[in-house]
Amino acid sequence: MNNSDQTAASAEREFIFEPYRFIPAQQLLLYHDAPVRLGSRALDILAELVERPGEVVSKHDLMARAWPKSVVEENNLKVHISALRRAMCDGGRENRYVATVTGRGYRFVAPVTSQVRETPLEPLPATWEQLRKLPAPASRTTGRTETIAALLRILEQRRFVSIVGPGGIGKSTVALPVAEAFIAHTDIEICFVELSPLSDEKFVVGAVAAALGLTVHSGDGIQSLVATLRERRLLLVLDSCEHVIDAVAVLVEQIINRAPEVRILATSREPLRAASEYVYRLTPLAYPAAGGPITAAQALTFPAVLLFCLRAAESLDGYELTDADTPAVVEICRRLEGIPLAIELAATRMDALGAAELAARLGGRFELLKRGRRGVLERHRTLSASLDWSYDLLQDSERALLRKLSVFSGKFDLDAATALCGEELADTALVVDGVANLVDKSMLVADLRASSVHYRLLDTTKAYALEKLDESGETGRFRRRHLEFHRDRLVQSAQEQDSLSDADWIARYGRYLDDVRSALGWAFAAEDSSALAISLTVAAIPLWTQLSLLEECYQFVERALACGVASRSDELKLRAALGAAVLYVNGPVPSTEAAWTAVLDLADALDDKECQLIALWGMAVCRAYAGEVPGVLQLAARFQDIAVTVDRHTVPSSMDRLIATARHYSGEQAVARTLLQEILDHYVAPAHKSRLVRMQLNQRSASLGTLANVLWLQGYPQQAVETVEAAMEAARSSGHAPSVMYAIANAAFPIMIHVGDHAAAERLLAELADYLKQHAFTLWDTLWNCLQATVQVQRGDTSALFALERAVAQLQDAGYRPRMACHLAKLAMTLNVQGRQDTGLTLIEYALALCDMGQERWCQAEMLRIKGVLLEAGDQQLAEALYRQAIEVAGAQGALSWQLRAANSLASLKLRQGCGEEGQRLLRGIYGRFEEGFDTADLIEARSLLDQAG
Repeated sequence: MNNSDQTAASAEREFIFEPYRFIPAQQLLLYHDAPVRLGSRALDILAELVERPGEVVSKHDLMARAWPKSVVEENNLKVHISALRRAMCDGGRENRYVATVTGRGYRFVAPVTSQVRETPLEPLPATWEQLRKLPAPASRTTGRTETIAALLRILEQRRFVSIVGPGGIGKSTVALPVAEAFIAHTDIEICFVELSPLSDEKFVVGAVAAALGLTVHSGDGIQSLVATLRERRLLLVLDSCEHVIDAVAVLVEQIINRAPEVRILATSREPLRAASEYVYRLTPLAYPAAGGPITAAQALTFPAVLLFCLRAAESLDGYELTDADTPAVVEICRRLEGIPLAIELAATRMDALGAAELAARLGGRFELLKRGRRGVLERHRTLSASLDWSYDLLQDSERALLRKLSVFSGKFDLDAATALCGEELADTALVVDGVANLVDKSMLVADLRASSVHYRLLDTTKAYALEKLDESGETGRFRRRHLEFHRDRLVQSAQEQDSLSDADWIARYGRYLDDVRSALGWAFAAEDSSALAISLTVAAIPLWTQLSLLEECYQFVERALACGVASRSDELKLRAALGAAVLYVNGPVPSTEAAWTAVLDLADALDDKECQLIALWGMAVCRAYAGEVPGVLQLAARFQDIAVTVDRHTVPSSMDRLIATARHYSGEQAVARTLLQEILDHYVAPAHKSRLVRMQLNQRSASLGTLANVLWLQGYPQQAVETVEAAMEAARSSGHAPSVMYAIANAAFPIMIHVGDHAAAERLLAELADYLKQHAFTLWDTLWNCLQATVQVQRGDTSALFALERAVAQLQDAGYRPRMACHLAKLAMTLNVQGRQDTGLTLIEYALALCDMGQERWCQAEMLRIKGVLLEAGDQQLAEALYRQAIEVAGAQGALSWQLRAANSLASLKLRQGCGEEGQRLLRGIYGRFEEGFDTADLIEARSLLDQAG
């Protein structure tokens, strides 16, 4: 309808639902005063709905209105309802105009007023006729505001712009609003040419001419077409150029050279490589990075999530993202890597599966995304159709290369590609050219941010190419070559650990992790590939160790050992790795020492000096945390005898530190402090990173952590805090996750509890929780629960009793030793508050038995004191005796802080008995021996008791 027709219509009914106005007779929908582009059938459906507002309109009635003389499928109605909903969005958010009434039809739910227009409409913008030449968008433009603005600026400055990207990235969806915006402020003519239906390049000129309303003769088609454009001001939009790209490139160059007022906006899966071309590579929609929890409101600020939810609302009427659904929806968008077509197709399954089930079922082959959309071009109906389109345009050699490259799980470089795909020297150049061509054609993504270029396939493309590889029957062959390449690279990496810094080594080899996982998954599952799996597992041990992925190492090593290892040398390496992994995953429990004993037996049999040292060290760790000084000294002596005979000396301080740790746990604090101080005074970071060094905690951090515990016991709380802060700094700087975790659990957290800084203790637990999200250590999760409950009950929250009781029981069941008496004591004190004194006493008796056995002698005085606290209500005389015994034991160990606690308890008891002079005198003498830390919990309590005596 032209403007004169509109002006003549002086009395027409219009429907108003803010901010829209609709005149059915003119098939005109206005947003404020701007016309909205919609197809005639969508407008017919809208007319039927607004004429019956609030009423359920059956699907039959709507189809009869839109297709009065045809029989159509219900899906056609859904397509146009979706288009209607997409068109009626305000500020990018879908307003609730049309609601689905399940099983019955649709209802127009917004308030509607109608009136007979007596005055003519304002003339439509002059550009309206040009805008109507553009097709209605097949999907909403979400998250592309900045992209559209950038392209608009570029198009104003450059005459030929191509939007390039893989199938489903949204090139056409972006090109349409760019074209709309450009003609809106330039008053230029527009011509949109859809090239995808063309089956041959020879039809390109005819298609462009037909879109322009011209007729050209085949003999001089290009010349005639260009001649007609010479004087025209025109934006020519060429959509989907990739399959006729050579002919389009020739035509575009002629137009740019000979028609100075014509601008060209093209979309293609590869650049046209024509003169004056500005290539704009369209990137995926942004989605939340992997990390901590995210709310629905936060997730909706990411375009990929917003698009998913808008599309899901069309499929599942009324759907709104909730905090409960957010993790699953975010995971879907991550798995689909922000590809709009894939996200929209996934969202259409929400009506059948829901977010959690959809995320769980979205497997590597993306089977769920094969259900198509109706009402769009064939190549956009399904993800497979889109990829088929791109795949069919490749040369045979490019298809073969893409199939082979699909076995890479992560990024790869040209060396990896040629090693996998090039069998002869001549093949290398073909592979390099092929990779470059696949990047140009948007089948590979090139990452140019590092010093060398790396490539990867989008997950959707990878899944498609893997299917093609299966169909070719070559999967096994190239999976094997993929595994062998990564095995050989990792063997090489072990030789570079001394020459590279940890950061440089991880930067070079850490990226192989996903491929190692993929290769092992294939090899362990495939027939006759166990030897390959074992060889890669052995080679990958340094990678897992360097990345602190010890749980993963443990699982793969156990799997390799279960296959039966032919090489005793390989078996030794696997068992040594298993021992180290078990140590960090489960702690120094009995099963850990058993694993190290097996390593030592095999190392002795093979006379492998380095593995003997590793095994002796691992056994000594278990003995040290058990406070078994004689056992540690015996192992240390043998360790030292072997260490001096090998060329590659390990760090002597590693065994010295274990001796000091054993002395500390056995209650010999003065000896422990002297040993630790000597270690730290002479500490030098190891220049050679032997396997033993790489398995150990950061020695400086571990020594400082033990020293902090000793200092607190000796009555230097402020120095203890400063020392443990230095231990945490050393652990964090090392980049070694187990070092940080041990520093928190065995040093920093206990010190903060001792001094009464509960806020600092909670911050440390939050840090430990972050590490546990990355490192799935089951026993450490239990330990974290125990520490969390500890700080809660320390704050007076007795509701944490059940959590503490359960965590302590689980630690005991696992055989966990470090600081077990302290955990039992906290639990006993809390049980006493809850009136369960007998149970608490049983726990304290067990803790004292541990002390008598030597495992926890360092805290024997505190266990005696707590036993007195539990007995005080029923037997004050026995309680007093226990307090005095605690003071005596602590004095013998040089544990001034335990003496202070026991003296506090004794003074408090004497004050309640009304004869506090003796208790005060004893407390004053102990308090007077402190030189610092007067703002810490125990000293504050002591000062208060002394002040009460006044």
